Amino acid sequence: MGHEVVLLLAGGLAVFAGAVVQGGVGFGLGLVASPLIAMLEPSVVPGAVHVVNATLPLFTLAAEWRRVDWRGLGFAVLGRVPGSVLGGIVVLYVGTGTLGVLVGLMVVVAVAMTARSIAVPRNGRTLAAAGFLSGVTGTATGIGGPPMALVYQTARGPQIRATLAAFFFLSAVQSLVILAVVGRLPGRTLAAGAALVPFVVLGFAVSGPLRRYLDGGRVRAGILTVAALSACALVAQSVAR
Repeated sequence: MGHEVVLLLAGGLAVFAGAVVQGGVGFGLGLVASPLIAMLEPSVVPGAVHVVNATLPLFTLAAEWRRVDWRGLGFAVLGRVPGSVLGGIVVLYVGTGTLGVLVGLMVVVAVAMTARSIAVPRNGRTLAAAGFLSGVTGTATGIGGPPMALVYQTARGPQIRATLAAFFFLSAVQSLVILAVVGRLPGRTLAAGAALVPFVVLGFAVSGPLRRYLDGGRVRAGILTVAALSACALVAQSVAR
C-alpha cells in the first residue's frame, strides 16, 4: 500500500475521531489529528490540520450559530491576531518542540488547578490571553483549543461549541494566511487537507449522541478531560520532532 494511501486512511481515521470529539465538546480535532499526521507526514503539518480546522466549525455554526458569545469572541480574536503572528515567527525561527512542551505543561497545570477549585474567570483579559496563547500554539502546531476551552468550561454546551466554532474558523483561516505569507503553505499541504475533509463531515454527522450526552451536565468534565489529553498530545508531538 502506497504512502499516500496510508496517510489518507490513517490520517482520515484520526480526523474522523477528532471531528466526533469536537462535535460533542467543542474542540479536540487538532488533539487527535495533528500528532498522527505529524508522524505520518511532517511536511504537511500544521497546514493540512488548519484546512480541516477551518471546515468543521462551519457545520457546528450551521446548527448552533445563535448561541455564539459575540462579545467574548471579539476579545479572543483580538488576542489571537498577535498570537498568530508570533506563531508564524516560531515556525520560521524557533523550535516548535520547545514551545509545545512548555505550553502543554502549562495546560496540564491549568487543568489540575481548575479541576480542584473555581473555574477560570471569563472576562476580556482572560479571553484575550487565551486567544493569544491559542494563536501561538495553533499556528505553530495545529493544536490551539485548550486555552479557549478552559475559559469557557462553565458555559452551557451549545454556547461553548458555537463560540469555539466561530473562533476556530477565524483562527484557522488566519493561520493559513500567515503560513502562506511566510512560505510554509505549499500546494501539497492544501491538497492533503482537502483530501481529509470528507472524514470531517462524517465525524460531525455521527457526533450527535455525544453532544446530547455531554449536555446533560457533563460538559465541564468533558472539556477538562480533552484539554488534558490535548496537552499530553502536544508534549508528545513536540518531543518527537
